[in-house]
Amino acid sequence: MDNGASSYRRFLDNGDVQGLDEIIIEYSDGLILYLTSIVGNVQTAEELTEDTFVLLGTKKPKYKEKSSFKTWLYAIGRNIAIDHLRKYSKKNCVSIDDTPELTDDEAAVEEAYIKKEQQITVHKAMRKLPQKYQQVLWLIYFEGFSNKEAAKIMKKSLRSLESILYRARKSLRSQLETEGFEYVET
Repeated sequence: MDNGASSYRRFLDNGDVQGLDEIIIEYSDGLILYLTSIVGNVQTAEELTEDTFVLLGTKKPKYKEKSSFKTWLYAIGRNIAIDHLRKYSKKNCVSIDDTPELTDDEAAVEEAYIKKEQQITVHKAMRKLPQKYQQVLWLIYFEGFSNKEAAKIMKKSLRSLESILYRARKSLRSQLETEGFEYVET
């Protein structure tokens, strides 16, 4: 009787949970590698190995000693893996490249990420500008106020605001170019 069999016997006969722990410690790595060769995925093999040990701990199948304990345990793991493959092979697997709506979503996510990064760069550059430049740029470009409305908010004449706005844009462009940001005219 090998070590796994005696540990399992202690678990079955005496309820010695340490016997089951010994089996898990002794056989889990090998069982994971074996099941990976069946299912082709380490994470799935780890889950199926856990399922194998859960089955031992809950259903307590009878070990008849017709083979080594390790052989018997691996057979149980193999059966669980085959059941898993039968269950999930019925589901259709489709390549992401074959689904244009997903690749469109991927492009949209990438575009949104780039836009967000650009906004962060612009905000950082704006913080380095004088306060009145920050304020006018914020009101016009981020809050969407007209020049006339921004002039009222800042308590400036329209002509004065337009002058500040011109200098603020020029200063922001210079700051962005200093930081390596490419300015594109739209």
